[in-house]
Amino acid sequence: MIIGIDGNEANVKSKVGISEYASQLLREFSQYQASRIKYQVFLKDKPLKTLPEEREGWNYSVFGPRKLWTQFALPAHLFFGSHRPNVFFSTTHYAPRFSPVPTVVSIMDLSYLYFPELFKKSDLLQLRNWTAYSVKKAAKVLTISNSSKNDILKEYNVPEDKVQVIYPGIKPLVSLAPHVYGMNELQAKYGISDKFVLFVGTLQPRKNIVRLIEAFAEVLKNKNSHNVDLDLVIVGKKGWLYEEILAAPKKLGIEEKVKFLSFVPDDELTLLYKHAVCYVLPSLYEGFGLPVLEAMKYECPVITSNVSSLPEAGGDAALYVDPEDVSDIAKKIEQLVVDKKLREELIEKGKKQVANFSWEKTARETLKVLEAVATERKV
Repeated sequence: MIIGIDGNEANVKSKVGISEYASQLLREFSQYQASRIKYQVFLKDKPLKTLPEEREGWNYSVFGPRKLWTQFALPAHLFFGSHRPNVFFSTTHYAPRFSPVPTVVSIMDLSYLYFPELFKKSDLLQLRNWTAYSVKKAAKVLTISNSSKNDILKEYNVPEDKVQVIYPGIKPLVSLAPHVYGMNELQAKYGISDKFVLFVGTLQPRKNIVRLIEAFAEVLKNKNSHNVDLDLVIVGKKGWLYEEILAAPKKLGIEEKVKFLSFVPDDELTLLYKHAVCYVLPSLYEGFGLPVLEAMKYECPVITSNVSSLPEAGGDAALYVDPEDVSDIAKKIEQLVVDKKLREELIEKGKKQVANFSWEKTARETLKVLEAVATERKV
C-alpha cells in the first residue's frame, strides 16, 4: 500500500499550528516501518533537513509549478505519476481539485467562518471555497476536537461518521543542554523581571491578546505588593492584524511591563514556561489549543478560555475565564499570582492531563483511518 501525503506544511522553517501538526505526523509516520506501507510525500520545494530522510519506503516527489499547486500540479501528478498512491492525505483543509484516489483531509477549526473579520480577504476567500470543496469530496475528514467536529457537521452538513476526532499530541520535553544559559541570563537578554505572566501564540486578533493586555493593566493597578515587579511576556511571531496588539501597552501606559519576544528557540521557551507564574491563553476560538498542554508539560499553571475546544485540552487542570470579560481574566491572573497552593494544585493536575496526549498515538490512529479508506473498510 502506498500512502500519498501533502508534506508542504511540514516543509517550513518556523513550525506553529498546522505546520507543527504536519511535521509531527510525518516524523511519527517515518518511524513506523511496516512492510505493507510505503509513503510518497509530495512537495513544492526540496525537503528541508528537518524532514525525515529518504529511505526505502519513504520517498519525496518535488514538482511544480508552485502557483495553485494543489489544484493543478498535484492532480496531474496523481493521475500521471509513476507511483500512484492508494490513498492521499492532506494535513491541511485543501484536497486536490481532481484525484483518482480517495482523499483524507485535516481541518483544525472553522475560525474563518465564525470570525471572518479577523482574516485577510484573499485568505478568507480561499479558505471558504477550497475547504467547502475539500470536505465534500473527501472520503474522510479528520479534526482535532469534538468542538471542531460539531462545527464541521453543522456548517457543512455531512454525515457524522465522515468526520473523525483524533486528538493531537504534544512535543517531547526539551532537555536543556549543558551550554544553555539559565533564567538569569535570559532575564538579562530580554529585560524580564523575576515574576512574569506568559503568553505563547501567533499575534492575531483571534488570540484575544488586546484583552489580555488590558487585564494585565488591571492587575498592575491593584496595589497588591505581589504585582509590583510583574511583567507580561508575549512570545509569538506577527500573524495578521497585529497592529492593535503592539500598540495596546503604550495606550494603557504599561509599555515597560509588556515584553514582545517574537519567535524564541525551544531552549529559551522551555525556561520561560518553567519560570512563569502562569500561562494565559484567552483565545476567542481554538481548534484545540496545544499550548495549553505544552505549558502543563513544563509544570506551568494555565489560565484559558471557557469556549470552543479549550476545556477539552485543559480538562480539570486549568482555570477558565470568559474571554470577553477583561475583569474575569484579571481576577484569575491575580488569583494565581498570590495563591501558591493553587498553582501547585494545577501543576499536579496538569501532569495527569498531559499524559493523555502523544504524537505516537495521534499518528497510529491517523494511519488506521488512512489504511481503512485505502481498503474501503469501515473505520
